[in-house]
Amino acid sequence: MAAPGENMRVNADRLWDSLMEMAKIGPGIAGGNNRQTLTDADAEGRRLFQSWCEAASLTMGVDTMGTMFMTRPGTDPDALPVYVGSHLDTQPTGGKYDGVLGVLSGLEVVRSMNDLGIRTKHPIVVTNWTNEEGARFAPAMLASGVFAGVHTQDYAYQRKDPEGKTFGDELQRIGWVGDEEVGARKMHAYFEYHIEQGPILEAEEKQIGVVTHCQGLWWLEFTLTGREAHTGSTPMTMRVNAGLAMARIMEMVQAVAMENQPGAVGGVGQVFFAPNSRNVLPGKVVFTVDIRSPDQGKLDGMRARIESEAAAICAALGVGCSIEAVGHFDPVTFDPTLVAAVRKAAEDLGYSHMNLISGAGHDACWAAKVAPATMIMCPCVGGLSHNEAEDISKEWATAGADVLLHAVIETAGIAE
Repeated sequence: MAAPGENMRVNADRLWDSLMEMAKIGPGIAGGNNRQTLTDADAEGRRLFQSWCEAASLTMGVDTMGTMFMTRPGTDPDALPVYVGSHLDTQPTGGKYDGVLGVLSGLEVVRSMNDLGIRTKHPIVVTNWTNEEGARFAPAMLASGVFAGVHTQDYAYQRKDPEGKTFGDELQRIGWVGDEEVGARKMHAYFEYHIEQGPILEAEEKQIGVVTHCQGLWWLEFTLTGREAHTGSTPMTMRVNAGLAMARIMEMVQAVAMENQPGAVGGVGQVFFAPNSRNVLPGKVVFTVDIRSPDQGKLDGMRARIESEAAAICAALGVGCSIEAVGHFDPVTFDPTLVAAVRKAAEDLGYSHMNLISGAGHDACWAAKVAPATMIMCPCVGGLSHNEAEDISKEWATAGADVLLHAVIETAGIAE
C-alpha cells in the first residue's frame, strides 16, 4: 500500500503542547526534567499520559514490569498490532524530549488518525516502556529487555538504586504493577521515534534520520579496592590508591577508543568514591566504563583489552579489581522493510533525510529481537542530550511525527 497523501499530517500545535505539559511534571533545576523511573514524578507523568490516551479512546494494559500499552483496535481481529513507543522516564538532569517525544508522538499519531477518520486493519499500540534510561536502576532498557527475554523479571525486580531501594519495591510503591505477563504480547512491527542525541542531522541540515542500525554497547562496572589512608601523612610509596588506579584506567579507556577509530567510543560517566573525604585516600572506587560500536569485532575487542589492561594496572598498584557487566546489547540491524517505509514516507512528505546509525541504546534494540523494528530520528540542537539544555524545534518534532504517522499507517494497512 502506498503511503497516504502528503496532506495527511499530525496536529503540530497539539503535539508541542503535550510535550510542554508533560515537561511540567518532574521539573529539573535548569529548564529540563528530573523524572526518574519509579519516582512519584514518574507516577504522575504516567497518570497524565493515561488520561490523554483514554480521551483518545485507547484502552490500557500494564504488564508486571509496569510498561503501559495503550491500544487502538484494528478492523481485523486476527491481525497483530503495530507498536509505537519509547519512554517517559528521564535522566536526573534530563531534557524535555529524550524518550518523551516518541511516546507523545505515538499518541499524536492516534489522535490524528481519529481526526482524519482513518481505520487500520492492524491495531496500533502506543507504549511507554519502564526504566529505559537506567539512570536509577541499571541496566538501561530494563523492561523492554525482560519483554524480549534478555533479562528475567526476578533479575529486574532485584536491581537496586544508589540508596539500596529495589526496582520491584519501588514499582509496587508507586502503584504501577500490572497484571499482564511480560512478553506475552506479539508484535506485527515496532516503531520508535527519538531525538538523535548527536550532532549529525543538524550539521547535515537534514530533517529526518532514517535509522538503519544501532551500535552495540557494554557497560562495565569496576569496583576497585584500595586502602583508606590520610592523604597528608601517608608516604607516596606506601599507598594503595584506588583513585589512582581509576585515573589510569580512564586514560587507558580513552586510548583504546581512539585506537579503534572510526566507529567506536568509550568513556566514564559515573564514579563513586568511598569515603569521599578531602583528606582520605579512597578505600573503594566504583565506576562504569561505557563502550560502544556498530562493529561487533571492535566492540568485543575493546572489552577484552580494557578488562585485561585494567587488571594489569590494578595489580601494579596493589589494588583489588572486580568487573561486572551491568549492561549489554550487540549491534542491531533494523528491519529493511520498515526502514524503507520510513524513507518512503520522508520522501512522499518532501522532508530531507539521511541514513543514520543510532549512537545510543533504545527500547527498539530489544524489540528488534522479537519483531520487525526500526527507528526515526529528528535533530537536536548541538547534538546535546542527557542534559537539561537539550532542545529541538517544533518544526523538527512535527516532521518526524508526520513521517511516523505515514509509516505506521502504511504498515498497519488502511481498512477497506
